[in-house]
This record gives sequence, structure tokens and C-alpha cells, in this order.
Amino acid sequence: MSELAVLDEPVTVTPPLLEQVAVGMTEQGAASRLARLRGALEQAEVDALLVSNLANVRYLTGFSGSAGLLVVHREGTVLVTDGRYRVQVAEQVAAAGVSGEVEVVVAGAQEQRGAVAQALAAAPGCRVGLEAEHVTWAAQRRWAETLADAELVPTSGVVEALRQVKDAGELWTMARAAAVADAALAEVVHLVAPGRTEQEVALALDSAMRRLGADDRAFETIVASGPSSAKPHARPTARRIERGDAVVVDFGATVDGYRSDMTRTFLVGEASAEMRAVWGLVWRAQAAGVTAVGPGVATGDVDAACRQVIADAGYGEAFEHGTGHGVGLDVHEAPSVSAGSAAILAPGIVVTVEPGVYVAGLGGVRIEDTVVVTSGGCRTLTRFPKEPVLSRT
Repeated sequence: MSELAVLDEPVTVTPPLLEQVAVGMTEQGAASRLARLRGALEQAEVDALLVSNLANVRYLTGFSGSAGLLVVHREGTVLVTDGRYRVQVAEQVAAAGVSGEVEVVVAGAQEQRGAVAQALAAAPGCRVGLEAEHVTWAAQRRWAETLADAELVPTSGVVEALRQVKDAGELWTMARAAAVADAALAEVVHLVAPGRTEQEVALALDSAMRRLGADDRAFETIVASGPSSAKPHARPTARRIERGDAVVVDFGATVDGYRSDMTRTFLVGEASAEMRAVWGLVWRAQAAGVTAVGPGVATGDVDAACRQVIADAGYGEAFEHGTGHGVGLDVHEAPSVSAGSAAILAPGIVVTVEPGVYVAGLGGVRIEDTVVVTSGGCRTLTRFPKEPVLSRT
């Protein structure tokens, strides 16, 4: 790492080459996803799957409404929603190329449940999978009454397993989301300066992402300065940034449902020697983690690569969270990049690498990128500079 330097000029960001991001990947589309899901039913030991997770519904059909259920069995697919989405569901299912394969039912709540029961009555066999992580106990009891002739069984990660490897279209969209976030931070980074509030910086960043093409932020933007930077998930407050502060900025953009995730830590003015040393330590740990990412690598080994650098410097207990997570339609999805995780990376999987060190009373540093696994290692989607650190007097 070079000496920490002052950034007095506007920051420019080189976006990823989108044609390289998706190299070797193919556009699968919703029809292919439904076919792969049907092929996974036997392994899940079910005859049909009732999909209630809205991100999974969108992945399989293109429908992005806030209410929807999808029945998938070997003989057909039925999507039910309510009248608020009559026009939207027709448009989105058609755009996904599955209007001839997915039967759409638009009705009230009671009629929707009847449509689900009718669809499952036509399914061969009687074992119906419910997405265990997304179905409440109360909902399970209602489905047991509605589907009295079926055997309801819990399933876990059936669709999520398919979602882990992104196709070319998904990677293209995620690269756009990352590029929007990069450009937004470049536009507002000058606000990370003494006298500005955390809330002011967060609001400007959220507004810039919208203006630059994001549908929304990927999650609640974190801007944490000074002592609050030692809290990994601090919320922006009216605190004014002071000279000597570390300022953690963790944010992302959503484009067409897909998300990016990036963290940068800025040192404002003359930070203490320990704070500067911690920044350099996290920078080295994050670089080690990104270098470790590649096909065939266990995600636990990526975590270990980051964690070892920090532990060797005597700050092991100050790194209290996992190194990263999958990203896609959800900002946190499989696979987990954490200690002991045995998930194996493959080309097309997108994960974050985000080690951090947090010292109460001093501050914290986290540096994060979103990366896509390639046949030869990984490619970074988030491109805002990490080095040199922002330093303003």
C-alpha cells in the first residue's frame, strides 16, 4: 500500500467491461429456470413446490409485485396474485418469456388459495414442499387446512440453490448496479468532510443513485463516523463529521431487482497513527480475500484468508462478523462467506469480500467489494478506489 494521500480532485471511476463480466455465461431466462426447478423437485423429495418467497417468484417468472404465490410441479406452473397487479403481472410474465408456460390467476385472497389447491390437485403425487425459511407457523397451519389431502413437507434452499450461479443477463444487470453505485459515490464523496452530517452524506448518496439510474438503494445506507464507525451496522445520525474521524460508508444500488454492495472507509484529516494502521491492515486483509476467491474454493477459505491477516496483527477479536455473502435479487443470499463454511465457489457466483476491524472508542474500518467468480479467479464489479484513502484537512 502506498502512503495515504489527499484526494483534492474529483474522483473518476472506470466501470467494469460488461462484455467481460459475463464471459463464458449464457442467458438462461425464466423458462430455463423453471425447467431446472422441476428437475430439482425429485432431489428435494417433493412432487410440487409452493414458492412464497417473492425474490424466488421474481427469479422464476419475472413478476416483481409485493404479493404472489407460485405453484410449480412437473405438469405445470400457476402464479396467483391480486387485482392490484392485473396489468403488471401480464406484462412481466410476457417479458420473461413464460406467458405460454405460466398460468396466471388474479383474484381475491380466498380465491387465490382455491386456485393453489386446484393446481396442486392436478399435480402427480401428494408431497408438497413449503419454503421453510419463508412460511410462518400460522401460514403453515392455514395451508394444512386448505391442502388437507396433501402431505406438506418443509424444504430449504431449493430455488436459492439455482439462484447462486448467475447467468449472463443477471451479471450484466449487477454490473450496472455496481457502476451506478460507483458513480454516485464519486459524485458525493466531497461531502465526506468536517462539518457535514452522516445523514446529509447518506441522503445525497441515495439521491445520486436514483438520479443515475437505480430503482432504489440496495439496503439502508450506512454512514458512520468517529466512534460510530466501530459499530458495523450503525445508522446515519445528525452527528457532524470531525477531523481525525474514520467514516464508514456501506451502500449499494438496485437495478432491475439486482443489487450491488460496497463499503469504503475514509479517514478525514489527520487520523491517529493507530487508525491509519488499522485502515492499512483491513486493506491488506481485503486484498487477500479477493485474491483467494476462485472456482473450486470453499467460502470458508476466503474468510480464513482475510481473518488470518487480521489475527496476525493482533486484531483478531476485533473482526466479529463473517467476511461476506452472496448477492443478487437479495443483498444477503447464499453462499455465506464465513468461518467454516463449506460452500464451493463456481463461475457465475457473486459474493462480497468485506473484512472489518472495530475498536470501541477509536473507530472502525471496513472495506468491501462485490466480485463475480470466473474460470480463472474473480472479477471485481465495484470499482470505486480504495487507495489512496480520502484525507481532508
